[in-house]
Amino acid sequence: MLLEELNVDVSVTAQEAGEKAGRAVEAKLVELQSKQEEIRVIFAAAPSQDHMLSYLAKSEQIDWSKIVAFNMDEYIGLNRDADQLFSKYLENRLFSKITPKAKFFIDPSAIVDDELLRISKLIHEKPIDLVCLGIGQNGHIAFNDPPVADFDDSYLIKKVELDEVCRMQQVVDKCFDTINSVPTHALTLTIPTIMNANSLFCVVVGAHKREAVMHTLSSAISTAWPSTILRKHKDCWFFFDQAACPEV
Repeated sequence: MLLEELNVDVSVTAQEAGEKAGRAVEAKLVELQSKQEEIRVIFAAAPSQDHMLSYLAKSEQIDWSKIVAFNMDEYIGLNRDADQLFSKYLENRLFSKITPKAKFFIDPSAIVDDELLRISKLIHEKPIDLVCLGIGQNGHIAFNDPPVADFDDSYLIKKVELDEVCRMQQVVDKCFDTINSVPTHALTLTIPTIMNANSLFCVVVGAHKREAVMHTLSSAISTAWPSTILRKHKDCWFFFDQAACPEV
């Protein structure tokens, strides 16, 4: 696919990129809330999402009483009150400031098989309208790192082992002090779960993501760089800053 055929927006700063993404998500939610009683949204939790989440938290146009929210992935093995839990991350940046119709966070303290079944049933109930996501340094979407990524995954959510590049990114992002403190396993929504959503809004910022962005936009579609599959989605919107995407 030619780059010109993709929905790519490049901003000077990370804040500008996040706010543009926030406005785009807001516009889509406003459109949907005019014709639906329920809007199902999956949120990623990462520093790349901060400016977008901040924008959404302040929106006066979104009817949050129609939003059913899910988180995209979650670490296994952290304390229940750990700041690095993605559920807590989203709670602090968004859900403590708004009141959705419902929110279904992955519970890493539950029995894994039971939790996989619970989330699978919830995801399977109705289509997902919208996903807010990012891309990892290794091209992962959610925690579908290259060794475990499967474009034809039969599962909606699964337990995965995180690869070293993924774990080191958490240190680079200042979420953990050392790689040894980053959990080795997580629960993640699978690639088909994400790709089956009606609309995707992807925010990627920072020079450490430059290689991943280059591969995402121009390399062969392959699980070597899982994010390349996003180019096959019918309604995927990319928001980059110039540090992550200087060539466009």
